[in-house]
Amino acid sequence: MDATEGGSQENDFTGDAGAGKMQERLQKRNQARIDDVERRKEAKESLSVAEEQLDYFSSTFKRERVCIEELLSSCSGADRAVVTQRLEEATAQITQLQKFLNDSVLFLTQYELRQAQAALQKLQASLTETRENALPKKKFAFRARSKVADKASVPVSDSPPPDVAPTPAGPHEVDGGAASDLCGFFNMDSEHLTKTSEEIQKRDVLLSHLSNCKVRLLGSPSTLHLKHIDSCEILCGPVATSVFVDHCKNSILSFPCQQLRTHRTTDTQVYLHVTSRAIIEDCHGVSFAPFFWSYPTLEEDYRASGLSQDINNWSQVDDFNWLAAGTPSPNWTLIPEADRKTNWD
Repeated sequence: MDATEGGSQENDFTGDAGAGKMQERLQKRNQARIDDVERRKEAKESLSVAEEQLDYFSSTFKRERVCIEELLSSCSGADRAVVTQRLEEATAQITQLQKFLNDSVLFLTQYELRQAQAALQKLQASLTETRENALPKKKFAFRARSKVADKASVPVSDSPPPDVAPTPAGPHEVDGGAASDLCGFFNMDSEHLTKTSEEIQKRDVLLSHLSNCKVRLLGSPSTLHLKHIDSCEILCGPVATSVFVDHCKNSILSFPCQQLRTHRTTDTQVYLHVTSRAIIEDCHGVSFAPFFWSYPTLEEDYRASGLSQDINNWSQVDDFNWLAAGTPSPNWTLIPEADRKTNWD
């Protein structure tokens, strides 16, 4: 082998090694680009989830705040029993809104957290002011005579004086209010119950402590409250504002409304027409289908209620106990078409 051949062979070995190193560098650069793309993709997805959580919080918080403000405003000029009921409802809603804020702290910025806390403080102040204005405390006054003196001055008798009618038995107390002051049905079992449009039109209706009852509300109430309902079928015409359901089980409900709030309810079907989004909390086994009940004055009652028949979010449900974005809540479902009721009679 001469010198020329040896030099040529050495150059070939050197060229092969250089090409290998270059190939290795190219592979490393390509992998670095792939890793960078993956990091950007993950960051973008993380940002998207955070934005979805923030959008959900903002829209839900605003909607609930407006609902509470409207509830407090409606206390002006209302009867004492109605005011008491609405103030209780507003207190419960403010408590739930505070819980919703507490559960959302992890993804809120400091600014957004301060704004929400300020809004809650304002609601609490408005609640206190409304309660003081609508339900003023009785003024303190000294009694001229003591109870002992009063009793001593009254002659003992087995019957009331002839000119004084006996005091009738007091009405049933239902959720803090007297039943005689409220429109609705209370403490009944296995009854068929109906109220006409003339009885409930633009009024607040309360159904409480009912078991195994069938209820038909033919008209357009202002609000509808369902409390402690067990194994009932309740149908109602268009509700102008909100329906509040609490402690309901094994029942079937059907109504149109502006807003639905459901608490502590289990194994219940809701046939719904709602113009906002339904809200559930501390519920499980609740299922939804579109409202379809009909009666002769339904169209007239829709007009009286002001509800839009073209907007129906019956399948849009927000679960305050389920904030996992992108994952359906296990606490509610849609009723399959084959399983929906087709005849209410």
